[in-house]
Amino acid sequence: MRQLFAPFTLVAALGLMVPTFTVYAQQDALVGVDEVRTEQMKQTVPVIGRLVARQTGNVAAKIAGPVEDFKVEIGDKVTTDQVIALLNSATLRADRDLAASEVKAAQSRLGTFQARLILADQELKRLEKLRSSAAFNKSRYEDAVQNSAIAKAEVSQSRADIETAKARLRRAEINLSYTEIKAPYDGVILSRETEIGSYVQTGDPVVTLLSRNSLEIEVEVPSQRLIALKEGMEFSISLSDGTPLQAMIRAILPRENPLTRTRPVRLSADLPNKDTLADNQSITLLVPAGPERDAVTVHKDAVIQSPNGPMVYLNVDGKAQPRPVQLGQQIGERIEVVYGLMAGDLVVTRGNERLFPGMSLQINGNAPAEAAPVTEEQAEKNGEAS
Repeated sequence: MRQLFAPFTLVAALGLMVPTFTVYAQQDALVGVDEVRTEQMKQTVPVIGRLVARQTGNVAAKIAGPVEDFKVEIGDKVTTDQVIALLNSATLRADRDLAASEVKAAQSRLGTFQARLILADQELKRLEKLRSSAAFNKSRYEDAVQNSAIAKAEVSQSRADIETAKARLRRAEINLSYTEIKAPYDGVILSRETEIGSYVQTGDPVVTLLSRNSLEIEVEVPSQRLIALKEGMEFSISLSDGTPLQAMIRAILPRENPLTRTRPVRLSADLPNKDTLADNQSITLLVPAGPERDAVTVHKDAVIQSPNGPMVYLNVDGKAQPRPVQLGQQIGERIEVVYGLMAGDLVVTRGNERLFPGMSLQINGNAPAEAAPVTEEQAEKNGEAS
């Protein structure tokens, strides 16, 4: 038992020099306590991943021609259907004008054939009225019938020619529109693959475009950890700057790297401030190392390392009681207790470094009363009790 003694003083008593002393009472220890509780434990291991863009690649020329102008530079942000580059369109404009003139020519021919059809029908009707008269000429009537049929066929053919000419015109207009190379989606220009004056063929790359709005997360997860993963599960992740986020598994790809024995897992997340994010940016994902389970946990500040191993002080009826414990995995600010404690136990988390067995405790830092002096007899009793 810890006691505080005043210095000896010499006083005269019965003519003799007798040492006397004053003894002060033991002070209760000021401590903070925390309750041992049962929590769901989910052991995790950190896995390094990266941001990948689902929309990225080359924007290609849809028609052959020389590059006439560029409307963007590397690093420019573009929106959907914004013009990126222009091809020379002189030849294609001429093709468009030619197709338009063919449409007009076919429409003129249709008018001629329709007039011939009207004339043939009129001739046929006049001969039909003469069928009962002596002036009726059968061979002439048969010729009129055939002329009417021919005129109808010519009208049908002319209408088909008009549709063909219109299709050529639409194709010429489409080819002409292809001279304007446009962004297929919102993104950032990463590189220019050609220059003004260069001749590009159909399908040749013009620029490389990346969409920041399509960024998702890809991590290479060890194969033995996949048993704990399912599509739709949510995880805690952190960006390279430490920003915490929640992500959800979108797909587990059936492709394994034989060298690292890992498989790619894609996760979707609501990424903040996308203008600051980049393709291949590092992220850290906490992957479960096993299934969830219930565990008895204690606050880490309650654990004291003694020569015999970890221990804690319990608050038992206001007295400090030491208890050796076996610890497991740490869960944030708490540590799993394999044995030694039960849920509901009160352990000392503050002031436990000054405790010894049986010491009286004052919880939550309540100020103790000033120690009162006791008599020598009381001090002897306290000494015997200790």
